[in-house]
Amino acid sequence: MKIGITYRLFFSILSATGLAILSLFLIMQWSINRGFYQYLGTMDQSILEQVVNELGQKYEEQGNWNFLKTTPPHWDTPGMVPQPDRDAPRPFFFDRGEPGHDRRRPPMPPPHLEQGHPGNPLIILNAEKKAIIGSYPEDEEVNFRPIIVRGETVGYAGLLSPKHFLLPMQIKFLSQQKLALGFAAAGMVLVVVIISFPLARRLVGPIRAIAAATRDIASGNYAARIQVFSSDELGQLGRDFNDMALTLEKHNKDQRQWVADISHELRTPVAVLQGEIEALLDGVRPITPETVRSLHAEALRLNRLVEDLYELSLSDIGALSYRKELLDVADVLNVSLDGFRAEFGRKNITLRTDLSAEQKVVAYADWGRLEQLFANLLENSLRYTDAGGETAVNLALSNSHIIIKFQDSAPGVPERNLDRLFERLYRVEGSRSRTSGGAGLGLAICKNIVEAHEGSISAHQSPLGGLLIRISLPLARRGS
Repeated sequence: MKIGITYRLFFSILSATGLAILSLFLIMQWSINRGFYQYLGTMDQSILEQVVNELGQKYEEQGNWNFLKTTPPHWDTPGMVPQPDRDAPRPFFFDRGEPGHDRRRPPMPPPHLEQGHPGNPLIILNAEKKAIIGSYPEDEEVNFRPIIVRGETVGYAGLLSPKHFLLPMQIKFLSQQKLALGFAAAGMVLVVVIISFPLARRLVGPIRAIAAATRDIASGNYAARIQVFSSDELGQLGRDFNDMALTLEKHNKDQRQWVADISHELRTPVAVLQGEIEALLDGVRPITPETVRSLHAEALRLNRLVEDLYELSLSDIGALSYRKELLDVADVLNVSLDGFRAEFGRKNITLRTDLSAEQKVVAYADWGRLEQLFANLLENSLRYTDAGGETAVNLALSNSHIIIKFQDSAPGVPERNLDRLFERLYRVEGSRSRTSGGAGLGLAICKNIVEAHEGSISAHQSPLGGLLIRISLPLARRGS
C-alpha cells in the first residue's frame, strides 16, 4: 500500500511528539515517586534520632537487649496515623506501665514488605549487627545509625524504605497523581493529532502543486505556473519553479521561432535557384555569363548561411574549436582591415582607423576566430552604411581590458532595437530584404566568439549617425 507524503509527514510529527510526551510522562512519574518517597524518608529519619536516643536510654537501664522481647517497640508513621491526646507525634514507645496503658499488648509482627500493608519498618541490630527486631532484604540498602551507650556502640537502628509501608491513602494519592499525569499526556497526544494533520496537509500542499505543474510541463504545457503564498523555503521553491517554467517556455518559443526562421532563410535562396534553373531549362532565359554569375551568387549566399548555422550549432554544443595563444590584437585587426579596404573604396565609404596604444595590446586569443569576428563586423558595416559615408575603427586600453569600437554613419538603428541585434536571424528592416541585409547571423556569431574569449560585446548609437559596436577583451597579464 502506497502511503502519501501527507500521511508520512503526519505520522512523523505524531511519532516524534508521542516519543517526547512518553519520555516526559515516564520522567514525571519517576520524579513523583522519588520525591514522595524522599519526603517520607526525610520525616522518618528525623524521628529515628529520637528512637536511637530512647533505645540507648532503655539499654542503659537494662544492660542488654532482652527487654525488646517483652516490650517490643511500636512505630507510628507520622502524619498518617492520628495520635490523640498527644502534643507531638510519638512514633516510638515501650510498655512502661504508665496509667491506662495495656501491659499485655502482644508483640508487633515482623515488618510487612508488601505495598499497601503498613507494618513496622524499624530494624534493630546488636553490636555484632545481628537482627534483634525486624529483617530486610539483602539487596536493599538501609542507613543504620549507631546506638551509643557510655561511649560504646551497643547496637544499630535503621528504617526500611517507606515504599514498602505505604498507607492506603498514600497509595491513593500516588495513583491520583499518575492518573492525572496520564490524562494530561493523552490530552497532549490528542492535541498533536488535531493540529499535526492539517499542518501536514498545509506543508504538502505546495509540493503537490509543484508536482502537478511539473507533469503539465512534461506534457508540453510550458505555461504552467504555481501560486506562491509564503516566503519560506517552500515559497522560494515555488518561485524558482516558476522561473524555470518561464525559461523553458522562452526556450521552446525561441526554438520554434528558430526553426521557422531557418526554414524561411533556406527557402528563399533555394526558390531563387530553382526558379532561375527552370527558366534556363524552359528556354525563357538564355545561358549567359551573367545568368551563371547570378546562380553562383545565390549558391554562395546559401553556402554562407549553412556555414553560419553550422558554426552557431557548434558553439551551442561547445564543440567550436579555439586555439588560443598570446597575440597582439592590433596585428589581427590590421590584417582584417587590409582585406576590406578595397571593398570600402569601391562603395565610396571612408575607412578611418586609430589603432595607436601606449603598449602592445596582447590577449590570450584565437587568431582565426578574432579575424572572423572583425571580418563579420566590417562586412556588416560595409553592407549597411550608405555610399559616401564613413566607418571608424578604434582600439584602446581601459584598465585591464582591450576596448575595440566599430562605428559607422547613417543609417542608424532605433534605440529599441539595439538589445535585439545579437539575436539569431534578427534584422532591423521588417521586409527582411536580402539585397540590403544578410541572414541576421553575423552579430550572433560575433557574440559567441567574444564570450568564448571571456569578453563582452554591446551595441549603441554612433555619434556618426549609424551603429557603434563596442568589444571588451581581457588583456593578457604579464608573465602569462
